[in-house]
Amino acid sequence: MTTGFDWTGRIGDVWAEEWRRTDRSFATLTPHLNAAILAAAAPHTAKVIDIGCGAGATTLTTAQALPNATVTGIDLSPNLIETARQRAADQANAQFECADITAAAANHAPVDLYVSRHGVMFFADPVAAFAALAAAAAPAATLVFSCFAERAANRWATETIAATGGDADAPATTAPGPFAFADPGHVAAILADAGWDAEPPRRIDFAYRAGGGPDPVADAVDYFRRIGPAASAIRDAAPAERARHIARLTQVCDRHRTGDMVEFPAVAWIWTARISGG
Repeated sequence: MTTGFDWTGRIGDVWAEEWRRTDRSFATLTPHLNAAILAAAAPHTAKVIDIGCGAGATTLTTAQALPNATVTGIDLSPNLIETARQRAADQANAQFECADITAAAANHAPVDLYVSRHGVMFFADPVAAFAALAAAAAPAATLVFSCFAERAANRWATETIAATGGDADAPATTAPGPFAFADPGHVAAILADAGWDAEPPRRIDFAYRAGGGPDPVADAVDYFRRIGPAASAIRDAAPAERARHIARLTQVCDRHRTGDMVEFPAVAWIWTARISGG
């Protein structure tokens, strides 16, 4: 389980240091999400909030695409917010706030459009969180977000978990974490209970790009030692076991090398929802 506390501390700090490689990992998914965001935006869209904005990639892209709107990225991690501010220094309609979105949304009401790239799976109480977003929403507001589909379809997770001694076949869970929103029925129920009418989600197959450059396998191994389910297993292992984890992880990454890239099969959902009755 990944909690909000984790994002305010070590995990958020690591993601702030690794923003270039985390953005790269979503490079083939991001165009699908950006297209869904633009399709949801209306001519009168004035206020946009990026939920769990991380280092600001979606905030910045949305601000560039909607120059007449104010786009606010909100995240729990001070270091991610600082990184986002630096990246968007020249984008006048992009701004950032280090806060809990469930409390901060009311300060931005009425919000026309909520967006998120994989930032909504970590709510301790997702119904309450999405209800707070609905309470701060304009009457015709729209919500667009991406999230991972089932773990079994995301081989960057299952294969790296197996390589480092974990159980890749562990039962699915809806506890806060990367795969909390994998079940579309579960997510649809959450949104409905929180006051949102959701369209059927779009299932997107994409290539999770873990490594690149002159030695993409070494790059991918280094990335997975920092980001993802293998990182903690490697960090917490005794030295001899750590070496075995890294050797097996290297073999896994090498199997997914094509030219100067290491890419794993991955699957995500893209959701679009509107205020009930809006």
